[in-house]
Amino acid sequence: MAAIPGNIETNQQPPMTIPLRHFIVGLGFLFVGVLLGLGIAADAVPGFGTLAHVHLLLAGWICITIMGAMTQFVPVWSGATLHSQRLASAQLTLVVVGLLGFATGLVVDSLVWLIPFGALMLAGFWTFVYNITRTMASLDSYDVTERHFLLSVGFFAVLTVLGFLLAVDFTHPLFADLSVNRVNVVGMHATLAVFGAVLTTVYGALYQLATMFTQTELHGIDDYLRPVEELGHPVGVVLLAVGRFLDAMLVARLGAVLVVAAALAFSAILGRKLYEMQVNWTPMHTRYAVAAPGLAAWALVSAPAWLRAPTAPENLLGAPGTVHLLVLGAIGFVVVGTLYHIIPFIIWVHRYSDLLGLEDVPMIDDLYDDRLAAADATLLASGTILLVLSEWFGLSSTIQGTGGVLVSLGIVVFGTNMLLVVRDHSPHSLGRILLGSLDPRRTATPAGESPTKE
Repeated sequence: MAAIPGNIETNQQPPMTIPLRHFIVGLGFLFVGVLLGLGIAADAVPGFGTLAHVHLLLAGWICITIMGAMTQFVPVWSGATLHSQRLASAQLTLVVVGLLGFATGLVVDSLVWLIPFGALMLAGFWTFVYNITRTMASLDSYDVTERHFLLSVGFFAVLTVLGFLLAVDFTHPLFADLSVNRVNVVGMHATLAVFGAVLTTVYGALYQLATMFTQTELHGIDDYLRPVEELGHPVGVVLLAVGRFLDAMLVARLGAVLVVAAALAFSAILGRKLYEMQVNWTPMHTRYAVAAPGLAAWALVSAPAWLRAPTAPENLLGAPGTVHLLVLGAIGFVVVGTLYHIIPFIIWVHRYSDLLGLEDVPMIDDLYDDRLAAADATLLASGTILLVLSEWFGLSSTIQGTGGVLVSLGIVVFGTNMLLVVRDHSPHSLGRILLGSLDPRRTATPAGESPTKE
């Protein structure tokens, strides 16, 4: 793959308010999810608080961020026109309303509300799947990133149906008379969500980003490692999910081996790109430098547990004690690092790109505050380390709580940095980005954008 692909078409991107709305809402869910986690640690959250916490972080933060990123970069990277900007706005509304009601129902132990709000979430995610699939259907061929994205939306389509069925099962048992039980379905749902939809998207995006923004190419051993991930990961995810669904130990074990091997292969590729980097370090690179060893460490620690009992509920996301290592240390740092480029990039293109050569304009990395970036990196890294160590060694609740507080502070600092970028550089106000045409203070639409596109 070329270091800088020649098919990037910024004129194909949707109006900036659409992806930015996804990213800002995702950050809101991240903060709420972490606060809920602190409340759970303090034994102050009733009902199914842990389940709400998981959905706020995975469906709310990571998946909504993925929705916004694909909506922005599938057209940009692929040179295709987004199928529908209206659907791109509708998908977010449906998921947000559905997830807020779903999480509230779990916390207040009013499970009857999981069905209607779960249906809204399902409709939102399927709207996203349809919109991206129709957008990519116009392409003649697919590169490695596009192939990963197609697989990811396929995983989204299946896992959301399973999630809705699980929501229904809370009040109207669906699996009582079947050969599979709820635990089996949960295992398949979680596998397709974390390793299917999320990790497949992360791998696909990084094949593009890790080469583009290190000014390197895949070469040498990368050419042998890439097939291990590109073929092994999706096959492994399917086998692991099916093995857990059918409680078939050998099938699940084979899937687990492939998922772990793919993680190790990809972490090596990412590490090599960072080592060979030809440009100056940015907050994005720093966070990728945490994610690469974090992913490898998760794979190495989880391998023995998955080989021994890949279908055991305690090994759902890897070995016991590795949840924070995977979700925060690997996936979380990739998402945060990528947002350090995506949000300033979108704003820079719309605000400054046309002024190049006419007046002095800032570079993309000049839009955020370097001191805040360093602070949130320190807080997030130290907090994640404490949470991981607390899980591994059963440390005191005080240490675990301290880790949670540090992560929360890191999120606040990171979110503040990104919101300052929006406030200081965006041609639109925060209200316009979040509310679109419903913003009561809405003024004239910038040139090149139509109000109907929101």
